[in-house]
Amino acid sequence: MRTYSEPQSMIPCSECNIGQMHKTTVTYFTWLHDELITVPDFPAWVCDICGKREYDHEAINQINMLFSPMSEQLKPRKRAAEKVEQPHNKQQLSQSK
Repeated sequence: MRTYSEPQSMIPCSECNIGQMHKTTVTYFTWLHDELITVPDFPAWVCDICGKREYDHEAINQINMLFSPMSEQLKPRKRAAEKVEQPHNKQQLSQSK
């Protein structure tokens, strides 16, 4: 049986409009390339009637940062490297031909 946190942490369900969303922990599933990743004890809001899940936004942001930390850091460096490789004036452009 699922246990829920204190009653102050309830919000109305936007799916069924009958139940209450309770803050609890669930197992989070996601795909990373070709592999299924599971994260136990992931914070989420779950409806006590229809079972709709809404994952905690802050936790989602943190897990995304863990799964792809380098992709955000490499983007600005790549752009800077592309700018250096381009010729800066007409003389360099004519010399490279």
